[in-house]
This record gives sequence, structure tokens and C-alpha cells, in this order.
Amino acid sequence: MTRKIYSLLLYLLVPAVLVRLLIRGLRNRGYWHRWSERFGRVARLPAGTLWVHAVSVGEVRAAVPLVVALEQRFPGQHILVTTMTPTGSAQVHKLFGARVAHCYLPYDLPSAVARFLTRTQPRIALVMETELWPNLFRACAAHHIPVVVANVRMSEKSMHRYLRFSRLARATLADVSVFAAQTQADAARLQRLGAEVRRIAVTGSMKFEIHLPASLREEAQALRRQWGAQRAVWIAASTREGEDEMVLTRFIELRGRFPELLLVLVPRHPERFAQVARLCRRTGLPVALRSDREAVLSPATAILVGDTMGELALLYAAADVAFVGGSLVPTGGHNLLEPAAAGVAVVFGPHMFNFTEIARLVVERGAGRRVRDSVEMGAAVATYLENAELRFSTGEAGRRMVEENRGALQRTLSLIEPLLTA
Repeated sequence: MTRKIYSLLLYLLVPAVLVRLLIRGLRNRGYWHRWSERFGRVARLPAGTLWVHAVSVGEVRAAVPLVVALEQRFPGQHILVTTMTPTGSAQVHKLFGARVAHCYLPYDLPSAVARFLTRTQPRIALVMETELWPNLFRACAAHHIPVVVANVRMSEKSMHRYLRFSRLARATLADVSVFAAQTQADAARLQRLGAEVRRIAVTGSMKFEIHLPASLREEAQALRRQWGAQRAVWIAASTREGEDEMVLTRFIELRGRFPELLLVLVPRHPERFAQVARLCRRTGLPVALRSDREAVLSPATAILVGDTMGELALLYAAADVAFVGGSLVPTGGHNLLEPAAAGVAVVFGPHMFNFTEIARLVVERGAGRRVRDSVEMGAAVATYLENAELRFSTGEAGRRMVEENRGALQRTLSLIEPLLTA
């Protein structure tokens, strides 16, 4: 009965969901396209496709090592990668091109899910992080399609949200074959929700499976020469609404101590690129856009807005110190491991509930600093800019931390392979 009520509510909400797509399309027109896929009308695929679901950009990046490993271990096998957002879709096309099939995951409507599974015929469902879909998982179980929820991250906040619908959550978890949890704490929260202990394994985080291209350092050095080899560079990346103003305030203060300091400001979502650029121009400082490749970054340029996709690793590697956004406002933070892997000192705010263990490890290993507010953020950035030796040792600590914590991919594959050979 609980599932029927859930499904009925979803059908009733369809008009509101479509209106939301229209509204979101005002910022990103990708939301206006391919609506049929959101109702399961997707291209037909060969039976036995390996299906990986990654909600948006961050999950797609985390899934890259898994997809590559599947390609290597199962050559010739068709792979489908689904997302929920246009930015995630663009990331799939950028990273994999025609090597994988791609479509949007349908809404969790019984009819849409049935249509999707009939047309894609997956051999296994590999769901990144913590995406729990009651009707989708039940349909997979009915079709004898094993479901693996990989790289599981279950915060206290998420757990309590699911506990409001404990009966439905417990039934949904029962349809999952294996949970690959990032930490013991994530595993414990899954158990509290009702997942069976025998179906849970602690594998670590696949976000540590970062293998930067050998050419990255050389490309970053070339970029620094374009910016001005002697200039200090602070990158504030994955910023969320409300953080850009704080970053700009602290940046203007820091310019008093570091007159040639360059701020690279990279908003989290593409639909905010233009808005953040306008915000930067209101400071009265010279602003350039990364997308404007014809523009020459002059020594007078104070702010570079990172309004491109797929370049964050390069921008991190070209910086002296990084602030990772989503952490000064209560959105849960973003991935600290990308700048750490590039050997860049990391600064982040108090709101890291989506990356609790990684944030703790970064501080413990001396790979960065956690601050309470934007004032402390500015002070931490200044400390790193003033002290080259500290900056270097902090960056090296981050690089070693990432290298020493790899292994989640192999542990996850060891859970997946028996399901594919059964």
C-alpha cells in the first residue's frame, strides 16, 4: 500500500515536475529537451547492457574509473550511462563520446520504469552514491537485474530524511543486491534504515581513484605563464549561491596585501555563470571569462570567471591555494580531493556533511584547513599565500593522502563481478 501511495503521488506531481523543467530551462535550455527520455522512451539497446547511473557532474566524474574498468574487463560489452541533469549529460559526452550509450534516467513512475527496462535490457544496475528509487529498484528485482549501489554516502541528514518514510525505505533497500559503502559510518546508517548486514561492504571512496593526466602539470605551468608567472593565484571553486559575495569581499581585502593576486572564481552550476560574472563586474575590478579564449589576460585582470566545463582539474593545478565551495553555506560541501590530488593546499568551510570523513582526513593529514566563516577563510588563504614552504608541504600532504587511499575501485569490482558471472 505504501508503494502504491508513493506512485500515485508521483503521477499527481507530473504537471508540477514539467513546470519545474520549464523554469529550470530558463537558466539551462538543456532542461527543455529530451523530455521523452524522462518517461522511459529511450533508444533500444542490446540485451545484457552494463548500466551505470550517475546523477550529475560530480557523480559522473566519480564513475569514470568504474566505467573504464568495465570497458577493460568486459570488452565489447555495451555500456549505458544515465544522468538526471543536462550538465551530467554533457559531462558523459565529453568524457566518453560514443564509447557509451547515454540517456536520462526516467522518473520513478511504474510505467516509465517498465518502458526504460524493456528498451535498455540491462544485465546489472550500478547506481553511484545514494540514489534510492523504490519503483525502479522493485522493477529491477522483478526482472532479476542485480542492483549495486556503489560509493554509498549516507549522511545523518539523508538518513533522517529517509526515516520519515521508513517502511518504503526498508522495502527499497531490500531490492538492492549489494551496497558498497564509503565508510563504516555510512554502513551503520544503512543498517539503521533497514539494509541487511550481509549486503553491505565497506569499500572506501571511489573519489580517491583520481589519476590526473601526465600532461596536466605542464598544461598548468603554461596557463600560469599566460596569467603572469609571478602572480599569486587563488581559486574559489564549486561556489554556491551566497558564497560568491563572501569570496569577493575577502578577495578585495586580500588585494590590499597581495596587489597582483588573481582570483579564479568557478561557480558550481553553469546556469549561474552569467550571474556570477555580473556580480564580479560590480566590484569595479577588471574581469575576464575563461570561455573567451580570444581575450588576453592582462596583468591588470583581477578576476577570472571559470565559465567552462571539464577544466576544473587544470584550473586547480594552476592555482596556489583552493577554496572548495558549498561549505560556507549549508549545502554539504564538495569534493576536496580534486585540488588535493593536484598538490594544492585546500581551504573549506564548516558545512561538509556530505564529505564528513574526507574533510576529517584532509585536516588530519595536514592537507588543508577547515574554517568557521569567510573571515577565517580569508586569513587561511593569506597564510598559504605568504608561506611558500607551508603551501608546498600542505599540497604534498594532499597528494600523498589521495595516493594512499586508492583501492575502492578494486574492492567494488570484486563485489560486482560475481553478480555478472552468476
